[in-house]
Amino acid sequence: MAYMARTGRPKAELVVTEQERSELERFAGRSRSARTIAFRAKIVLRCAEGLSNAAVSRQLRATPHTVGKWRRRFVERRVEGLLDEPRPGAPRQIGDEKIEEVIAKTLETTPRGATHWSRSLMAQKSGLSSSTIGRIWRAFGLQPHRSETFQVSTDPLLIEKVRDIVGLYMNPPDHALVLSVDEKSQIQALNRTQPKLPMRPGQPERGTHDYERHGTTSLFAALDIATGNVIGRCYNRHRAKEFRKFLNLIEESVPPDVPVHLIVDNYSTHKTQAIQRWLAKRPRFHVHFTPTHASWLNQVERWFALLTQRQIKRGSHTSVVQLKRAIQAFIDATNEHPNPFIWTKTADDILKSIARFATSTLKTHA
Repeated sequence: MAYMARTGRPKAELVVTEQERSELERFAGRSRSARTIAFRAKIVLRCAEGLSNAAVSRQLRATPHTVGKWRRRFVERRVEGLLDEPRPGAPRQIGDEKIEEVIAKTLETTPRGATHWSRSLMAQKSGLSSSTIGRIWRAFGLQPHRSETFQVSTDPLLIEKVRDIVGLYMNPPDHALVLSVDEKSQIQALNRTQPKLPMRPGQPERGTHDYERHGTTSLFAALDIATGNVIGRCYNRHRAKEFRKFLNLIEESVPPDVPVHLIVDNYSTHKTQAIQRWLAKRPRFHVHFTPTHASWLNQVERWFALLTQRQIKRGSHTSVVQLKRAIQAFIDATNEHPNPFIWTKTADDILKSIARFATSTLKTHA
């Protein structure tokens, strides 16, 4: 009697496109950060080479059932089939009315003896747990512990100045330089009282909360909005005298006989008689003042933020000289690979935003 060999269930045909192969190889290389996904991707890649489930299970030390499962999942759902499916949780125990009550109390009331709600105070008031209050607040983007500041400009020439400066950003004049100029004053040379502990896997860099002061310096900077290059120099003080010296540096650094448009704020040192005389002798320099309380309109402020974030905030300096060297190193790095900021918001959009904010503020306090 003849017997037929058992072949088992036929395997689903597995064909991988070039794009899928590239994505699978990327997943397979993440064996440290996403070990489970990497293992599944390796199974599919081995199967795509034409190996049987048994051969793949031997190579990867997995059971044939596991290999077959992820093979089928890939054939049915492609790469997305390798990701874990969302697991159903327990039914929600808190009704919409209770959630609405928590949100209304958070937004419209304050606890007795405090300026804002905490999770524990709201939990006592509502009868829910602190973790539940936290989940409700996160779901609706509520952060009672946080508070931010604002200042609406009261400049009578607000509209004209916004249109003037935004016009320079979005439609700069031909054959002219537009420089965003300002000073970052009183930069402190700080040194931690104990050596820092370097970053390690699973642990960020650590430093003491206290520090020693070793003096201050003031940085004057001019950002070329077209190229991203920065002219900068540190001075011991930030008076009109130092600002005039910096204007001399700008004049020496830019091409001669090219009109120069300077965007500056309303700081008093920018308007002294000495500065006005300096400008009067150099008609190619044109000054454009930002509105009061609108430093965000000056692009160099964004560059100052990068300087603080990348160089000053976590730096340790035992002297002002060392601090100045660090600042100059950042300026040099900026100019080696300049990257201008791209201004996208029109003057009309900005003025509409200001109008909406002012209107909502008036309604809140009406």
